[in-house]
Amino acid sequence: MGLEDKIPGGIMLTTVEGLAGQLRQYSVWPATFGLACCAIEMMAVGTPDYDIARFGMERFAATPRQADLMIVAGRVSQKMAPVVRQVYDQMPNPKWVISMGVCASSGGMFNNYAIVQGVDHIVPVDVYLPGCPPRPEMLLNAVLELHKQIREFKFSVNREAAARAAEAAALKAMPTHEMKGLLA
Repeated sequence: MGLEDKIPGGIMLTTVEGLAGQLRQYSVWPATFGLACCAIEMMAVGTPDYDIARFGMERFAATPRQADLMIVAGRVSQKMAPVVRQVYDQMPNPKWVISMGVCASSGGMFNNYAIVQGVDHIVPVDVYLPGCPPRPEMLLNAVLELHKQIREFKFSVNREAAARAAEAAALKAMPTHEMKGLLA
């Protein structure tokens, strides 16, 4: 039924994880981190036309220490990659990342030495958002998908070790520009 299960006596039961996930999903504060043209679409989400405030995300943090969501909007250059990683490392746990646009996700049309071929080589990504540039509605859909992940996030003793293992596996993955697909 959702967060709660009703039993005949009218008592509502839930788990601490379920309640915390429900509360946490509506208290996500994104970091202001726009790198290219996708940042304009990200800014549009804050306008009254799209109203990201209904998800509790109207406060874009200017400092990474007050944000728990990084929306990487646009292409990441090789010179900007250490800055992206530093901002990610300064964010408090738990933290999430949305890769917004085809340039952030796979390098896009910039298949050269100056552009990182996927931000997932720098930071672990939770939600990939395709498009060039993706529409604000698509970003809202990615936020809803992230809310599902946050709601299902498990609190356990080993969550720190699991997060480090997932990040190490993501950073060791084959770069997207080396993937040849079915025709290779």
